[in-house]
Amino acid sequence: MLRDGPIIDAHRVTLSAEDDFDGWRSAARDLVEAGVSPSAIVWRVAGGAADLFATDQVVHSPAPSFPVPSAFVALAEDAICHSDPERFALLYALLWKIRSNREALDDRADVLVDKVEKLAKAVRRDIHKMHAFVRFREIDERFVAFFEPEHHIVRRTAGFFVNRFTNMHWSILTPELSLHWDGEKLSEGLGATRAEAPAGDPLEAMWKTYYASIFNPARLKVGAMLKEMPKKYWRNMPETSLVEPLIAGARQRELEMIDRAAAKEGLQKALEAERQVEPGGNLRASWEALLQEARRCTRCELYKCGTQTVFGEGPLDAAICFVGEQPGDQEDLAGRPFVGPAGQLFDAALDKAGIDRSTVYVTNAVKHFKFVQRGKRRIHQSPDAGEIQACRWWIERERELIRPPLTVALGGTAARSLFGKVMAIGKNRGAPLELPDGREGWITVHPSFLLRIPEEDRRNEEKKLFLRDLKRIKARAEQLAA
Repeated sequence: MLRDGPIIDAHRVTLSAEDDFDGWRSAARDLVEAGVSPSAIVWRVAGGAADLFATDQVVHSPAPSFPVPSAFVALAEDAICHSDPERFALLYALLWKIRSNREALDDRADVLVDKVEKLAKAVRRDIHKMHAFVRFREIDERFVAFFEPEHHIVRRTAGFFVNRFTNMHWSILTPELSLHWDGEKLSEGLGATRAEAPAGDPLEAMWKTYYASIFNPARLKVGAMLKEMPKKYWRNMPETSLVEPLIAGARQRELEMIDRAAAKEGLQKALEAERQVEPGGNLRASWEALLQEARRCTRCELYKCGTQTVFGEGPLDAAICFVGEQPGDQEDLAGRPFVGPAGQLFDAALDKAGIDRSTVYVTNAVKHFKFVQRGKRRIHQSPDAGEIQACRWWIERERELIRPPLTVALGGTAARSLFGKVMAIGKNRGAPLELPDGREGWITVHPSFLLRIPEEDRRNEEKKLFLRDLKRIKARAEQLAA
C-alpha cells in the first residue's frame, strides 16, 4: 500500500492521499527548515482542486536542525486522519511554533494546541468505533463488512483487523476505499456503496439469538449506550434491530432476574432492598460514567496496543478490592479482568480460601494489554513505570468510589501502582500495610507467577503460601467489618 511522496513548491504541497502522514511529515520538515511561514503554504491532496495563486518555485531545504518531540509525532499521526481540510495547515502551524518553543504542546490553554488535540481525539474515537462496530457477513467463504467512518481512518485500522482475523479471508468496504485480506497479503481497492455490501447471511439469526440471550437489563443505561453506540452505526449491525424491544422490556426483565436470584439463594432481604432503590443510583451512575471515560483513555500509548480498555468489575460496596497487573490476551478480547488461565487459578484459590468472587471488586493497575506480536500469538509484556503512573489515575478513581476497607496488590506492578513506589513482595506480603490514602493494603503474588514456576514441588509450595495470604486477607476483612 505504498503511495508516491508529496510534490512541493514554494507555496503548495500536494499529498498523495487524505491520510498521507509520511508525505506531510517530509514536506513539513523541509518547509520549516527553509523558513517558509504557515501563511505562505497551500496544502492539498492529489485529485483535489488546484490553487490558482500557487507558484512553482522549488524549496531547497537544509538538513533538519531541531528535534521534534515524540508527543507531537504521535499527535500528528492521529490528527492527520481527520476530515477537516485545515488539518495539514494546523499541524504545520503547530510545528512552526514548536520550532521556537519545544514546550508548546504543554500549554493546554493554547487555542492551536487545543484544536489539534480535539482533531486527534475525534480520530481516536472513530477508530474505536470502527473496531467495535464492524460486522462481517459470509459470502462464498469470504467475510465482507461495510462501514462508514467519519474520518480517514481505514488504513490506520488495517493492522487491527489483520491481527484479529488473521485466519479469515475478509474485505472491509467503505465509501473512501476498501481493504482486502487473503490470509497472507493485505491489499486496497476502490470505495464502495452500501448496496455493494451483503445484506445478511445464515449466521445472522444465530448471532441475534446470542445477543438477545446475553443482554443484561440490570446493566442497561440507555443514555450511556447511545453515547457509546450512536444510532448512525446501527444500520450496519444486525443485532441493533433487537435493541429497542429489549430496552422496552428491560426493567421487567431486571425484576424477574432479581426474583429468580432471591428464590434460588433465599435473598429476600436483598430483593426488598433492591425494590426500594431507583435504577442507576448516584454511586452506580458515577462508576458507569468513569467506565465510559476509561474506554476512551489515551493517557499512555497502550491504548493503541490493546483491543479495548479492561475495567474493574464487582460490587461497589465490596469489602475487598483485588488489583492485578494488566489484562492478558483473553481479558483483552473479553473486556473483563481475570478470565484467562491466571484468572481461573485465582478463582480456584479464592474458593479454597472461602472468598466468593462475586463479593469482591477485581481490577488491574494498567487497563490495556501490552504485548509483542510473535506470529499469530500476542506475548505479554510488563508495563513500564510511565505506563503504571499514567494508569494510577484510574485505579485511584475506582478506589475513591468503592472505598474498600482492604485493598490487595497482586504482584509487583499492582504494589507499585497502589503504594507509589517499588515494594518488595517477599518482605511485605501477608501482612497489613498503610496505603498513601490511609486505608489498609496487602501485598501478595500475582496468580500468573504461580503458573510460570516450572518445578512442581516449588509451585505447590507457592500455591500454599498464596492460599495462606488469601485466608489472612479474608479474616482481616471480616475483622474490619465487625
